[in-house]
Amino acid sequence: MASEYDRVLAACRRVLDYAETRDYAGYSKYDSLNSPFIRAISLGIPLLRFVTQQVVMRSPVNLRPLLGVKKSKNPKGVALFALAYLNLYAALGEVEAASQARRCLEWLLSHRSQGTGYCWGYNFGWQSLHFYAPPYSPNLVVTGNAGMAFVLAYELLAEQRYLDVARETVEFITQDLNLLYDQDDMHAYSYIPGSRWIVPNVNGLAAALMSKIYRHTREEALRKEAERIIRFVIAQQTADGAWYYGYPPESSPVKHDNYHSGHLVDWLLDYMRCTGDERFADHFARGLQFYTANLFLPDGAPKLMSDKIYPFDIHGAAQGIITCAKAAREYDPVWLNRAEQVARWTIDNMQSPKDGHFYYQKGRFWTKKFSLMRWNQAWMAYALASLLRAERKLVMEKV
Repeated sequence: MASEYDRVLAACRRVLDYAETRDYAGYSKYDSLNSPFIRAISLGIPLLRFVTQQVVMRSPVNLRPLLGVKKSKNPKGVALFALAYLNLYAALGEVEAASQARRCLEWLLSHRSQGTGYCWGYNFGWQSLHFYAPPYSPNLVVTGNAGMAFVLAYELLAEQRYLDVARETVEFITQDLNLLYDQDDMHAYSYIPGSRWIVPNVNGLAAALMSKIYRHTREEALRKEAERIIRFVIAQQTADGAWYYGYPPESSPVKHDNYHSGHLVDWLLDYMRCTGDERFADHFARGLQFYTANLFLPDGAPKLMSDKIYPFDIHGAAQGIITCAKAAREYDPVWLNRAEQVARWTIDNMQSPKDGHFYYQKGRFWTKKFSLMRWNQAWMAYALASLLRAERKLVMEKV
């Protein structure tokens, strides 16, 4: 146990050191539209923007430097680094970790997007099959992850202003986003303002965030809205415990992918633990079982999708560690072994022995070793710190 813990801690410190020395700035998976060349040749046409974005994202080599894409800070990445430091602080009690978390949170406070309450968006224009989001235009997933960081900061650092900021993120969700599903006591919101597309995963994030805030404010309206959203999420679960990325399922660009499936399991557990509502425990258990059984290989390697193995994606590895560590800490300690197994595989196969950064993807014949700061480093820092927190909690409970 000691050697396993020390190895995870060393890997976590290495990736955080890598990020700190670069001030958390780097490339992002979908930042190709930050290239003046790509913007010129895509002519503002949605299909051309989508195609060029996909070409850069799927390239076996990093084309961004050649295309003039500059490294910058991704608000979601900064929120994830804040979560990493906060979990490290919870595990070790190190003042420096708390200080770095505050630094990330202060950056978020000074780089919010225009919208109701507190909200954030990506540092690049992003073209999906369903909408275009301009740079820094707010969306639910970035705002939700930032909100989660501020709630955890309040819980660990006991500063009321952090909870106040988190509470204001709910105003963005309920006032700026479209309520796209409103029937049978179920709600679902849009990904961005004005969109008509529903993504169950980001709605689960909204419910989890509301639940976490409710735990401290005891606002019944928050609990009820979280329940309505969770009811919608549960209604989309398949009989074997899986979820499609989009709603309706035929609108989904992927089937059952790795990290979004893990997210949904996390959001269900957050909702149950924060509200005390255990009516959906069977759905959570089936979701966790499907996720771990169908989206990982026996050695802990993360499959890309339930029906596709390659490439192994670092975000999938990180999500497996996060989901299993959370399950071990808040549901059943037996899941700690699975979290450690995924962490071992990832450190062995996807962490650079030279500078500690994590690789992007590992294919059957080719490994994309370049760094995407949010996608690779932020998620893995958060994952390893989450594992350290779970290990420390379970060890302390045995003492």
